[in-house]
Amino acid sequence: MANLRKIVFCGMIKILFVCLGNICRSPLAEGIFTQQIEEQGLAHLFTADSAGTASYHIGNLADKRSISVAAQHHIKLTHRARAFVSNDFQAFDYVVAMDKNNLYDIKKMMPLEAKTNVFLMRSFDHLAPDGNVPDPYYGELKDFEEVYDILARSCAKFIKHLQSAHAIR
Repeated sequence: MANLRKIVFCGMIKILFVCLGNICRSPLAEGIFTQQIEEQGLAHLFTADSAGTASYHIGNLADKRSISVAAQHHIKLTHRARAFVSNDFQAFDYVVAMDKNNLYDIKKMMPLEAKTNVFLMRSFDHLAPDGNVPDPYYGELKDFEEVYDILARSCAKFIKHLQSAHAIR
């Protein structure tokens, strides 16, 4: 499990999910996280967004397969891809990378004075705590469904950790 610092926040706790192009994994993670906090009555405490470390798809909606898998789980993805920028370290309390390559790219941009918690999404997945969320972009619909399962499991554990770290009941 990720080693997160306990931080006291005034206002909402801001979460940013990051993958490469911001059209497959990170918008799906954002949607799953948002759905789970809404179901738990915690939406007033958190806000979520997503971004990509590459600028391939800026302005585009999520991949149609991510949208389809999300819709099967009653999640509507409306996010438009954007690039991860250095100002995100000031804007977000937690930056969650989908894989080790993106984690590396994020940490390269991280200012020394940043207090943002940065870690891998699967830090909260008991099946592969050091693993990557696989990029389904060149795969089939079943690959997007597998990513959904990984993200749903990881987001649930992440939320529990946030509740513990911030004394949220």
